[in-house]
Amino acid sequence: MSDINLHITVKEENGTLFKRCVRKLLESTFILRDKDEKLYSFVSRESNRQDISEYLRMIGFDILVDEKTGVSMLIVSEEDEETVGLKRANVITFSTLQYHLLLVLWKVYLENLGFNEGNFVTKGDLIDKIKSYGVVPLKQELNNAFKLFKKYSLINYDEEDDGEDMKIQLYPSLQFGWDIPQFQTVAKEYLKMDEGEMEEDSEPENPGMNQEEFEEEDA
Repeated sequence: MSDINLHITVKEENGTLFKRCVRKLLESTFILRDKDEKLYSFVSRESNRQDISEYLRMIGFDILVDEKTGVSMLIVSEEDEETVGLKRANVITFSTLQYHLLLVLWKVYLENLGFNEGNFVTKGDLIDKIKSYGVVPLKQELNNAFKLFKKYSLINYDEEDDGEDMKIQLYPSLQFGWDIPQFQTVAKEYLKMDEGEMEEDSEPENPGMNQEEFEEEDA
């Protein structure tokens, strides 16, 4: 293994932004143009990106900036991808329900592209969309998923607003929030539900949970 050397010089006036960007990446994986314009502008500048990249590689991480979508993200350093004993960057194991919800959110995001400034869905419309695939979440399950997705900058919403008209902003980072093996498993289930809906021309039932249970939990 080669020696670890760090050679960066951050100007005094950029020191605070440099620290904020590094901490934001370590905390929530993403820095988004649509959410943190000032931080994204800083991190997407080539010289700053190189300094942050070199700093992160000291601890086995790196940064990737996708200028087309306006997403910068923390990733595993290429040279450390196979290193034993290093934890991967912010890998979260989502529940099956949370993965189903991610798939629905991403589908809604794609459907809304190009229609409005920003990409939004109301909570009520989202719940209806989830139910159409035979998934009926309890209120607490839904709230827990929303909080987790917000923490990792996949969505944004006002936590003080809990009604069906609550607006949820969808971010392009949704497309990067997947663990591929788990995504493939859940996607197959999702597609089966979609096919079943077309064949039966009726809404499939979710075993062990019904509409009344959801409404009681939601009350």
